[in-house]
Amino acid sequence: MSILTISPKVIPWIFVWIWSTGFLAAKFGLPYAEPFTLLLYRFIFTLLFLLIVIRFKKSPWPKSKIAFLHLMVVGALIHGVYLGGVFQAIKWGMPAGLSAMIIGLQPLGMALMAGIILKEHVSKRQWLGLIIGLLGLYLVLFERLDLSSEFAFDGFSIWAVFAVIASLFGISIGAVYQKRFCSDMDLISGTWIQYFSALMLCTCIVLLFETGEVSWTGPFILTLAWQVLALSVGAILLLMTMIKQGAAASVGSYFYLVAPLVAIQAWFLFEETISFISIAGVVLISFGVAITSSKKLKN
Repeated sequence: MSILTISPKVIPWIFVWIWSTGFLAAKFGLPYAEPFTLLLYRFIFTLLFLLIVIRFKKSPWPKSKIAFLHLMVVGALIHGVYLGGVFQAIKWGMPAGLSAMIIGLQPLGMALMAGIILKEHVSKRQWLGLIIGLLGLYLVLFERLDLSSEFAFDGFSIWAVFAVIASLFGISIGAVYQKRFCSDMDLISGTWIQYFSALMLCTCIVLLFETGEVSWTGPFILTLAWQVLALSVGAILLLMTMIKQGAAASVGSYFYLVAPLVAIQAWFLFEETISFISIAGVVLISFGVAITSSKKLKN
């Protein structure tokens, strides 16, 4: 059965589940390669696969240099800074579930960035959602706080927190920038340009700060294959299908489930703990995002 014959009600669930595995795939792959080295190979193979898709679908390329440059900026932010920050935070010891909880604030960050960058009005409802979401973030981080440790947090350093917050800003600013300048891009060719930009960024970082060494073991190859085929290529094709079926707008509501999905899978696969405080923090973050994103609530 092809993707196009799957019920529109099922595809968003598949899409969000695949998205949630990105945090786990990072943790699986990082023992064998440094963060930006792993991303570098992921982007190389993704670009090759997308070229095949572009040729098959005859996707149009941007007609102007400025459109190309806008896509490059978005790619550096959404794929380079966002993924790089998450991978680096996990490499520095942050649990995959915790990183997903923090990234779960992205809709709140996007609303705030839209107010700052696009001068869009930030409503009282959005401010309330932001405050509630930040309270949830405080809970999930406070539980891990360990002032007696040289790392400041239990199991990871303050630098891991900075990395994932940089990731949050990257995807929030990138999403707002894309909304402003790239809303009419072709999904496939535009995504190829974005990944190419992220590849350039990762290449520079690898040359400057990493060794570029990779342990080409079976688990690493399987993890890399999943990141390329499922996360980078499969998710894009699913998104295209949702757009055609008119279901893309509903995906936002399913994203509230990403952090809990990651936490449950990380508990099962890596024995990461899930405490009552963490659950309360996730609930507050999800509630804050729901308040901010809901179009039914009025100021």
